[in-house]
Amino acid sequence: MASIFDLTGRVVVVIGGGSGIGAAVAAGARDLGALVECFDIKPEPPTIAALDIRDSGAVDRAFADVRQRHGRIDGVVCTPSINVRKKILDYQDEELDRVLTLNLKGNFNVLRAAGRIMTADRRGNIVLFSSIRSQVVEPGQSVYAATKAGILQMARAAAAEFGPFGVRVNALAPGVIETPLTAPIKSNAAWYRAYADKTVFKRWGRAEEMVGPTLFLISDAASYVTGTILYADGGWLAADGRFTPPGM
Repeated sequence: MASIFDLTGRVVVVIGGGSGIGAAVAAGARDLGALVECFDIKPEPPTIAALDIRDSGAVDRAFADVRQRHGRIDGVVCTPSINVRKKILDYQDEELDRVLTLNLKGNFNVLRAAGRIMTADRRGNIVLFSSIRSQVVEPGQSVYAATKAGILQMARAAAAEFGPFGVRVNALAPGVIETPLTAPIKSNAAWYRAYADKTVFKRWGRAEEMVGPTLFLISDAASYVTGTILYADGGWLAADGRFTPPGM
Protein backbone atom coordinates (compact mmCIF):
# COMPACT_ATOMS: atom_id res chain seq x y z
CA MET A 1 0.00 0.00 0.00
CA ALA A 2 2.93 2.38 0.51
CA SER A 3 3.29 2.69 -3.25
CA ILE A 4 0.01 4.59 -3.57
CA PHE A 5 1.67 7.53 -1.82
CA ASP A 6 4.79 7.37 -3.98
CA LEU A 7 5.38 10.41 -6.21
CA THR A 8 8.45 9.12 -8.01
CA GLY A 9 8.64 10.59 -11.49
CA ARG A 10 5.67 12.91 -10.97
CA VAL A 11 6.00 16.56 -11.95
CA VAL A 12 4.50 18.71 -9.21
CA VAL A 13 4.14 22.48 -9.34
CA VAL A 14 4.03 24.26 -5.98
CA ILE A 15 3.01 27.90 -5.99
CA GLY A 16 3.97 29.72 -2.82
CA GLY A 17 6.97 27.44 -2.39
CA GLY A 18 9.24 30.13 -0.99
CA SER A 19 8.01 29.93 2.60
CA GLY A 20 5.51 28.51 5.04
CA ILE A 21 3.21 25.71 3.95
CA GLY A 22 4.30 25.89 0.32
CA ALA A 23 7.96 25.36 1.18
CA ALA A 24 7.08 22.45 3.46
CA VAL A 25 4.90 20.80 0.80
CA ALA A 26 7.61 21.21 -1.83
CA ALA A 27 10.18 19.55 0.42
CA GLY A 28 7.78 16.74 1.25
CA ALA A 29 6.98 16.09 -2.40
CA ARG A 30 10.68 15.86 -3.20
CA ASP A 31 11.14 13.37 -0.37
CA LEU A 32 8.49 11.18 -2.00
CA GLY A 33 10.32 11.28 -5.33
CA ALA A 34 8.55 14.09 -7.18
CA LEU A 35 10.24 16.52 -9.52
CA VAL A 36 9.10 19.79 -7.99
CA GLU A 37 8.85 23.14 -9.74
CA CYS A 38 8.49 25.97 -7.21
CA PHE A 39 7.12 29.45 -7.84
CA ASP A 40 6.69 32.41 -5.52
CA ILE A 41 6.19 36.14 -5.78
CA LYS A 42 9.44 36.42 -3.81
CA PRO A 43 11.84 34.07 -5.62
CA GLU A 44 14.13 33.10 -2.74
CA PRO A 45 16.18 30.91 -2.74
CA PRO A 46 17.32 31.06 -6.38
CA THR A 47 15.83 27.62 -7.10
CA ILE A 48 12.39 29.21 -6.91
CA ALA A 49 11.04 31.03 -9.98
CA ALA A 50 9.25 34.35 -9.72
CA LEU A 51 5.51 34.32 -10.38
CA ASP A 52 2.71 36.74 -9.53
CA ILE A 53 -0.48 34.70 -9.80
CA ARG A 54 -2.50 37.89 -10.26
CA ASP A 55 -1.01 38.10 -13.77
CA SER A 56 -2.92 35.57 -15.86
CA GLY A 57 -0.48 35.80 -18.77
CA ALA A 58 2.47 35.09 -16.51
CA VAL A 59 0.66 32.11 -15.00
CA ASP A 60 -0.15 30.70 -18.44
CA ARG A 61 3.47 31.09 -19.55
CA ALA A 62 4.84 29.48 -16.38
CA PHE A 63 2.67 26.40 -16.78
CA ALA A 64 3.35 26.13 -20.50
CA ASP A 65 7.08 26.26 -19.78
CA VAL A 66 6.87 23.48 -17.18
CA ARG A 67 4.79 21.36 -19.56
CA GLN A 68 7.25 21.93 -22.41
CA ARG A 69 10.34 21.10 -20.35
CA HIS A 70 8.99 18.02 -18.62
CA GLY A 71 6.32 16.81 -21.00
CA ARG A 72 3.69 16.61 -18.27
CA ILE A 73 2.29 18.17 -15.13
CA ASP A 74 0.93 15.67 -12.63
CA GLY A 75 0.08 17.84 -9.64
CA VAL A 76 -0.41 21.49 -8.77
CA VAL A 77 -0.55 22.94 -5.27
CA CYS A 78 -1.46 26.62 -4.84
CA THR A 79 -1.03 28.08 -1.34
CA PRO A 80 -0.80 31.91 -1.55
CA SER A 81 -3.36 34.24 -0.01
CA ILE A 82 -3.45 37.50 1.92
CA ASN A 83 -5.67 38.84 4.66
CA VAL A 84 -6.55 42.37 5.72
CA ARG A 85 -8.20 42.03 9.12
CA LYS A 86 -10.68 44.87 9.38
CA LYS A 87 -14.32 45.34 10.18
CA ILE A 88 -16.54 45.74 7.15
CA LEU A 89 -17.26 49.40 7.90
CA ASP A 90 -13.54 50.18 8.02
CA TYR A 91 -12.55 48.39 4.82
CA GLN A 92 -11.06 50.55 2.08
CA ASP A 93 -11.60 49.96 -1.64
CA GLU A 94 -7.90 49.32 -2.25
CA GLU A 95 -7.80 46.72 0.52
CA LEU A 96 -10.87 44.98 -0.84
CA ASP A 97 -9.39 44.86 -4.32
CA ARG A 98 -6.06 43.57 -3.03
CA VAL A 99 -7.53 40.63 -1.12
CA LEU A 100 -10.07 39.69 -3.80
CA THR A 101 -7.52 39.93 -6.61
CA LEU A 102 -4.90 37.69 -5.07
CA ASN A 103 -7.11 35.19 -3.29
CA LEU A 104 -9.82 34.76 -5.91
CA LYS A 105 -8.43 35.92 -9.24
CA GLY A 106 -4.97 34.52 -8.49
CA ASN A 107 -6.30 31.08 -7.60
CA PHE A 108 -8.62 31.16 -10.60
CA ASN A 109 -5.67 31.96 -12.89
CA VAL A 110 -3.80 28.94 -11.54
CA LEU A 111 -6.84 26.69 -11.74
CA ARG A 112 -7.53 27.68 -15.34
CA ALA A 113 -3.93 27.41 -16.55
CA ALA A 114 -3.39 24.04 -14.91
CA GLY A 115 -6.80 22.82 -16.02
CA ARG A 116 -6.18 23.62 -19.68
CA ILE A 117 -3.03 21.52 -19.71
CA MET A 118 -4.35 18.68 -17.58
CA THR A 119 -7.66 18.25 -19.40
CA ALA A 120 -5.78 18.16 -22.70
CA ASP A 121 -3.40 15.55 -21.29
CA ARG A 122 -6.28 13.74 -19.54
CA ARG A 123 -4.34 13.43 -16.29
CA GLY A 124 -3.38 15.37 -13.20
CA ASN A 125 -4.77 16.90 -10.05
CA ILE A 126 -4.95 20.28 -8.39
CA VAL A 127 -5.07 21.30 -4.73
CA LEU A 128 -6.19 24.82 -3.82
CA PHE A 129 -5.86 26.15 -0.29
CA SER A 130 -9.07 27.15 1.41
CA SER A 131 -9.38 27.59 5.18
CA ILE A 132 -11.59 26.97 8.17
CA ARG A 133 -12.71 30.53 7.41
CA SER A 134 -14.67 29.10 4.50
CA GLN A 135 -17.01 27.77 7.21
CA VAL A 136 -16.68 29.94 10.32
CA VAL A 137 -15.79 33.58 10.79
CA GLU A 138 -15.00 36.19 13.40
CA PRO A 139 -15.01 40.01 13.35
CA GLY A 140 -12.51 41.33 10.82
CA GLN A 141 -12.56 38.27 8.56
CA SER A 142 -15.34 39.16 6.13
CA VAL A 143 -13.39 39.48 2.88
CA TYR A 144 -10.81 36.80 3.63
CA ALA A 145 -13.54 34.35 4.64
CA ALA A 146 -15.51 35.14 1.49
CA THR A 147 -12.48 34.41 -0.68
CA LYS A 148 -11.76 31.14 1.09
CA ALA A 149 -15.36 30.03 0.58
CA GLY A 150 -15.00 31.12 -3.04
CA ILE A 151 -11.85 29.04 -3.48
CA LEU A 152 -13.72 25.99 -2.21
CA GLN A 153 -16.55 26.55 -4.68
CA MET A 154 -14.09 27.07 -7.54
CA ALA A 155 -12.46 23.76 -6.65
CA ARG A 156 -15.83 22.01 -6.61
CA ALA A 157 -16.87 23.49 -9.96
CA ALA A 158 -13.52 22.58 -11.51
CA ALA A 159 -13.84 19.03 -10.18
CA ALA A 160 -17.17 18.72 -11.97
CA GLU A 161 -15.83 20.22 -15.20
CA PHE A 162 -12.44 18.51 -15.28
CA GLY A 163 -13.50 15.11 -13.94
CA PRO A 164 -14.58 13.68 -17.31
CA PHE A 165 -11.00 14.28 -18.47
CA GLY A 166 -9.49 12.32 -15.59
CA VAL A 167 -8.43 15.41 -13.61
CA ARG A 168 -9.08 15.73 -9.88
CA VAL A 169 -9.50 19.02 -7.99
CA ASN A 170 -9.71 19.39 -4.21
CA ALA A 171 -9.30 21.99 -1.49
CA LEU A 172 -7.30 21.82 1.71
CA ALA A 173 -8.48 23.82 4.70
CA PRO A 174 -5.88 24.48 7.39
CA GLY A 175 -6.74 25.78 10.81
CA VAL A 176 -4.37 28.14 12.61
CA ILE A 177 -0.88 27.44 11.31
CA GLU A 178 2.34 29.22 12.20
CA THR A 179 3.29 30.94 8.93
CA PRO A 180 4.29 34.46 7.85
CA LEU A 181 0.59 35.18 7.23
CA THR A 182 -0.27 34.59 10.89
CA ALA A 183 2.79 36.32 12.38
CA PRO A 184 0.74 39.33 13.60
CA ILE A 185 -1.37 37.00 15.72
CA LYS A 186 1.62 35.21 17.20
CA SER A 187 3.02 38.56 18.35
CA ASN A 188 -0.06 39.07 20.55
CA ALA A 189 0.13 36.60 23.43
CA ALA A 190 -3.58 36.67 24.35
CA TRP A 191 -4.70 36.33 20.73
CA TYR A 192 -2.21 33.53 20.10
CA ARG A 193 -3.36 31.62 23.20
CA ALA A 194 -7.04 32.05 22.37
CA TYR A 195 -6.54 30.47 18.96
CA ALA A 196 -4.48 27.64 20.45
CA ASP A 197 -7.19 26.91 23.01
CA LYS A 198 -9.85 26.69 20.29
CA THR A 199 -8.20 23.54 18.93
CA VAL A 200 -8.64 20.23 20.71
CA PHE A 201 -4.85 19.90 20.92
CA LYS A 202 -4.51 23.35 22.57
CA ARG A 203 -1.81 24.37 20.16
CA TRP A 204 -1.22 25.86 16.74
CA GLY A 205 -0.38 23.72 13.77
CA ARG A 206 2.99 23.70 12.03
CA ALA A 207 3.53 24.12 8.31
CA GLU A 208 5.01 20.63 8.20
CA GLU A 209 1.71 19.21 9.44
CA MET A 210 0.02 20.33 6.22
CA VAL A 211 2.38 18.23 4.10
CA GLY A 212 0.71 14.86 4.70
CA PRO A 213 -2.84 16.01 3.91
CA THR A 214 -1.67 17.86 0.79
CA LEU A 215 0.45 15.04 -0.58
CA PHE A 216 -2.35 12.59 0.12
CA LEU A 217 -4.60 14.62 -2.19
CA ILE A 218 -2.06 14.69 -5.04
CA SER A 219 -1.11 11.02 -4.68
CA ASP A 220 -2.80 7.89 -6.01
CA ALA A 221 -4.04 7.29 -2.47
CA ALA A 222 -6.72 9.87 -3.31
CA SER A 223 -7.48 8.53 -6.79
CA TYR A 224 -11.26 8.56 -6.12
CA VAL A 225 -11.28 11.83 -4.17
CA THR A 226 -12.35 14.98 -6.00
CA GLY A 227 -14.53 18.00 -5.42
CA THR A 228 -14.08 17.86 -1.67
CA ILE A 229 -12.42 19.82 1.11
CA LEU A 230 -10.05 18.23 3.61
CA TYR A 231 -9.85 20.00 6.97
CA ALA A 232 -6.53 19.95 8.80
CA ASP A 233 -7.54 22.16 11.70
CA GLY A 234 -6.68 20.40 14.94
CA GLY A 235 -10.36 19.83 15.65
CA TRP A 236 -11.26 23.54 15.43
CA LEU A 237 -14.53 22.92 13.58
CA ALA A 238 -15.45 19.79 15.51
CA ALA A 239 -15.40 21.29 19.00
CA ASP A 240 -17.51 24.32 19.86
CA GLY A 241 -15.19 25.11 22.74
CA ARG A 242 -17.14 27.90 24.39
CA PHE A 243 -17.96 26.14 27.62
CA THR A 244 -17.08 22.87 29.32
CA PRO A 245 -20.06 21.57 31.34
CA PRO A 246 -19.48 21.05 35.08
CA GLY A 247 -18.03 17.70 35.96
CA MET A 248 -16.51 17.10 32.55
